[in-house]
Amino acid sequence: MDKNTIIGLILIFALFMGFSFYTSHKTAKEREKQEQELAEQIDKINQDSTIAALSKGTDAELNGDKASAKSDSIQAAAQAKKQSVYEQAFFIPEEKNDFQVVTNKAIYSFARKGGYLKRIELRGVYKYAPKDSVKPQVVLYDGDANCMNIDFMLKNQATIHSRDMIFCGNVNDTLVVSEDSAILSLKVYPLATNTTADSASQAAAESYLEYRYTFYPNDYHFDYKVNFVNMSDYLYANNLDYSLDWNARLTCQEQNYQIAHDITTIYYMDNVQDVNNLDERKDDKKDFSSPIKWVAFKQQFFTSTIIAKSGDFATGSVKVTNPSKAEKSTLKDMSACLDFRVADLDNSSLDMTMYIGPNQYKLLKEYDLKLERQVPLGWGFFLLQWCNRFVIIPLFNWLQSYGISYGIIILILSLFIKLVLTPVNLKTYMSSAKMRALKPEIELINNRYPKQDQDEMMKKQQATMALYKSAGVSPTAGCIPAIIQMPILIAMYRFFPSAYELRQQSFLWADDLSTYDSVLNLSFNIPLYGNHVSLFTLLMTISTLLYTYMNNKMMSPTGTNDQQKMMKWMMYMMPIMFLFMFNSFSSALTYYYLLINLITFAQNGIFKLCVNQDKVRAQLLANMKKPVKKSNFQMRMEKMMKQQQEMAKNGGRR
Repeated sequence: MDKNTIIGLILIFALFMGFSFYTSHKTAKEREKQEQELAEQIDKINQDSTIAALSKGTDAELNGDKASAKSDSIQAAAQAKKQSVYEQAFFIPEEKNDFQVVTNKAIYSFARKGGYLKRIELRGVYKYAPKDSVKPQVVLYDGDANCMNIDFMLKNQATIHSRDMIFCGNVNDTLVVSEDSAILSLKVYPLATNTTADSASQAAAESYLEYRYTFYPNDYHFDYKVNFVNMSDYLYANNLDYSLDWNARLTCQEQNYQIAHDITTIYYMDNVQDVNNLDERKDDKKDFSSPIKWVAFKQQFFTSTIIAKSGDFATGSVKVTNPSKAEKSTLKDMSACLDFRVADLDNSSLDMTMYIGPNQYKLLKEYDLKLERQVPLGWGFFLLQWCNRFVIIPLFNWLQSYGISYGIIILILSLFIKLVLTPVNLKTYMSSAKMRALKPEIELINNRYPKQDQDEMMKKQQATMALYKSAGVSPTAGCIPAIIQMPILIAMYRFFPSAYELRQQSFLWADDLSTYDSVLNLSFNIPLYGNHVSLFTLLMTISTLLYTYMNNKMMSPTGTNDQQKMMKWMMYMMPIMFLFMFNSFSSALTYYYLLINLITFAQNGIFKLCVNQDKVRAQLLANMKKPVKKSNFQMRMEKMMKQQQEMAKNGGRR
């Protein structure tokens, strides 16, 4: 490995580090406004009843609890006013437990109050748990922070919220979807009069708002339709524009909270099919003035996507907010406001599909909506996505179909990649062999020009380049093959940490190939390293150091002593930096890099047996005896170097 090869590797490393720093993120910490917005809405609804409510707090005030009495009275007034509005407008059934839908893929809970998806538990998919402990099933949503709401304006222009409505269902409690598709219909009926009814039969049964959910037994998606049926007598006719507000609090399901947090964000596709995402590093928001096709709340291995089934959402906005430092289980808070317009209030609907499940390339690609762009495969770089989409993923899926261990799949994948790159690797080896063959001549040049002044260094460089030219050796021959391999190197860097198939798959001492393998947990944290020791990363670092040492022994020294020392120092620093950089990365990735190093050792051993070093030197010596025709470029370069030498002699004067 010559000087230029090392420079090429350093350039690759610099690009690699820049790319990794570009894709690894630190977050800004700030949360705000949801509670304030809710409070402002309540105050607005109840502004005219506050004074009356305050009079009820007199006794409490006499007992010295004035602040508490005032607060309780305002809340009581708000609830009373709100309840009065709903009782006068809609039939309110007896509030019972939430509705539950069970498919082969998930268990869904829909709030009776609000009609929205409140909780989802994926069946047969488990949250990370320490070794030998019980793994709970993944629960993506759970709690009041997860909500969908549509605001409706009544005839008297009073605004009511769907999240506060009590829905009637076509099932009592549980809907089991085992063979064919099934429907959960949740309806809200307006009252025929302004008096409270005792049953739905007293309501205007032919008029209702409906949330209609259609489930499929073996799919992670379900259809979601909002129907307006004969509502023109009850809703404000001049308002046909509505907004679906969707809020979710995503919780961590993986071992490595920091990585899961840093890649959690909102993705979206606009009406021209461009897929983009909010900033993963900080709180971010975006307002849309043009239609949107879908919006996704995406975390490391799972995604929740809402898709406009017919047409697009008219406009909208999305926002992602980081949790406070104390909330270590929460990844981020997500919100989306999706605007839509109905043709009329008597027979119109908003037709949508929701996918809530694994962020898996082959599953998402089936929808033909570019949902797979949520899987980070290097989409912004043509060569990276090309390598992953058309080579790595198809080969990985083909090997997976045989049911073999994922560790063996990675081994076969590594062997295949090195086999395909054999011509490139052979060219790199031959470049190193030629440089080693010229080692005696290089040493003679170094001895001929021992001084470190500029004039001597210039002469040494000219003599070295003339030697390479006469021998037919290209100084960049070892650098170019290394650069050619760079897209594959980074493609695998993107693929393994994002491959859902590797999640919670064990191999050797690694419990989960999608995250780091820890063979020793530390009671303290080492800056930039972590609080654990990854054995695959350690072995990868040792093998890289060994490879560097072997190449240093064979490499011909060029440049000054200081330059040689700096070059060797840089070569040994790279593996050390990898040790810190990859300690918390996917063990599948560090295992793959370890395999690549080991296969390279074996490959170079085969090359060494097949390549006769004496024949290489003999060929180079024969080349040196042939006359060398100088190109115009070479003559211009020599002329330029002579001018520089003259300037150096004259103290910089021409």
